[in-house]
Amino acid sequence: MAEALVALGGNIGDARATLARALARFCDGTQVHLVARSSDYRTPPWGIEDQPAFVNLCAAVSTELAPQALLTRAQEVERAFGRERAGERRWGPRTVDIDLLAYDDLVLDTPDLTLPHPRLFERAFVLVPLAEIAPERVIAGRRVRDALVGLDASGIERLPPAEF
Repeated sequence: MAEALVALGGNIGDARATLARALARFCDGTQVHLVARSSDYRTPPWGIEDQPAFVNLCAAVSTELAPQALLTRAQEVERAFGRERAGERRWGPRTVDIDLLAYDDLVLDTPDLTLPHPRLFERAFVLVPLAEIAPERVIAGRRVRDALVGLDASGIERLPPAEF
């Protein structure tokens, strides 16, 4: 079994409910098992700022799936919740986005998948929830909690537990 770290985010509709359902579908308990889940965080938009705030969270999972198969699964879940990558603006509004951040200590660079995620250390909206569940995890030689130091985390708000 491999350990993978994933980030989920969205800002269309009831993002918290959508992300909870998407994570449950992604972690089927057979091929992908949920190990840890962060709180939900309200985060300012990144890239394109003229859009609603996002809800972001991170999860640690254990899986039998190879990295490419795990990515395929993530994209299938995105589509099941209404995401159509072909018709959207990059960094624009979306129902759900599932990014693979790391897969064990694997370094991979293919046309479809780069691990660790190439912009992981630039994004406080990912590192804040990731530091909640894996502060001591070392990715590409950097400890998660240390990578967060120096990033602007203003506007990132931990949300209370959801009641669905």
